Amino acid sequence: MKLRKGSQDATGLTFGIVASKFNRFVTSRLLTECVKALSKAGVVDDAIEVVRVPGAFEIPLVARQLARSGRFDAVICLGAVIRGDTPHFEYISTEVTRGILQASMESNLPVVFGVLTTDTVAQANERADPDKLNRGADAAKTAIEMVNVMRQLKKEGSEEMPPAPSPRKAGRSATRSKR
Repeated sequence: MKLRKGSQDATGLTFGIVASKFNRFVTSRLLTECVKALSKAGVVDDAIEVVRVPGAFEIPLVARQLARSGRFDAVICLGAVIRGDTPHFEYISTEVTRGILQASMESNLPVVFGVLTTDTVAQANERADPDKLNRGADAAKTAIEMVNVMRQLKKEGSEEMPPAPSPRKAGRSATRSKR
């Protein structure tokens, strides 16, 4: 059996962080603890770039841009979507999740999901509490580990093939060639 696992040594690594401003009382604590965890693991201040966006829905677009820039080893996404009285929660949670995954898959770079999706403000506060289980710090640790795992896999020659062209582009090309 061959076992591969990433370390928590982040020396020399660079990180982009996309953090939502909406629900700032939660997201600011996620961001603070995320940066602390990165620093504790060996990341220097100049190797961290933070982009604040209006809300969680805007996170995937900026995460994709940062991931494709070639300047970062990983991108960390931080936000808080708290259930209300309308179906808005489901729409936002689903699309943010899908968008972050898509950014990671398209860029072949760890784009880490650190967006809280909770039923109550109390649950969000608990998950942002630095004395309990702050998910911002967890997201930082996940990002570090994923960068190191991906580096191991690339060294061993198992780097993934580039993604195939999207169906939309292929369809347009096919249409043009028929003309």
